[in-house]
Amino acid sequence: MSAFHEDSTMWVDGEYIIWRDATTHIMSHVVHYGSSVFEGIRCYAGSNGPVIFRLREHVRRMFRSAKIYRMEIPYSEDELVEVCRNVIARNDYNEAYIRPVAFRGYGVLGVDSRKCPVVVAIGAWPWGQYLGEDALEKGVDVCFSSWRKISSTSLPPMSKAGGNYLNSQLVKMEARINGYEEGLLLDEQGYVSEGSGENIFVVLDNKVITPPFSAAVLPGITRDSILILAKELGYEVSEAFIPRELLYLADEVFLSGTAAEITPVRSIDRISIGAGKPGPVTRQIQDAFFDIIQGKAEDKYNWLFLVKQ
Repeated sequence: MSAFHEDSTMWVDGEYIIWRDATTHIMSHVVHYGSSVFEGIRCYAGSNGPVIFRLREHVRRMFRSAKIYRMEIPYSEDELVEVCRNVIARNDYNEAYIRPVAFRGYGVLGVDSRKCPVVVAIGAWPWGQYLGEDALEKGVDVCFSSWRKISSTSLPPMSKAGGNYLNSQLVKMEARINGYEEGLLLDEQGYVSEGSGENIFVVLDNKVITPPFSAAVLPGITRDSILILAKELGYEVSEAFIPRELLYLADEVFLSGTAAEITPVRSIDRISIGAGKPGPVTRQIQDAFFDIIQGKAEDKYNWLFLVKQ
């Protein structure tokens, strides 16, 4: 779970301030219309000090999210990369979750947000396993939600925008109320899309499959990393439309995301997946992922950004 530190340091529009002093006006556009884009980035305790996983790719994705919503971020990618590093260093964190956010601030109200200033802020805090203390080791129980994933004809799923996550909130709350750790969504065509905050992978007959972007999925940074690692490990990897029932028949299923990392799924709708416990392919991909982060394997793709350079 997250643990906010009110005396920690964060950055807001060019200034480093104390967490509890980071405020915004109640009449800001974002409060009324959800007009924000954001990122979630992990900092890990690496072998040579804290490292941030694929920092530049995350910052680039935030700029791309903003572009779709016609939001001009008044800083460069390089500037925000440096701020993320500084926020970790100033708080002396070894491990943390970093949250950059850009939002429409206080200006005018009305659906057209272009006259509102864009505020940019970056905070960080310690955050453990997103889907539960034992999620990475034992797996989680999930369900299919009664809600469908937002359609690209209505909202852009490829943008990591605050308003889009109202869809995710409905899914997550429904799942937790019904005793599951997470909910899965189908797209408007009835194919598997993703979880409320994670991409999804299926392992069947030693093949690794994940839904394509056209199934209304977010272009996950961890998702991309898994595609690379699975191919490197020798698995046949494909992006394909996945019918719901294929998940019940799968040998393994796992979720991926910055917060969730690589989380095995042990059951869906009370149906055991495979042996009802994390499978060997998931374990192998988990190990390859964490070996890079922990310095046990070569960082050949330059995924790790050293905080103390």
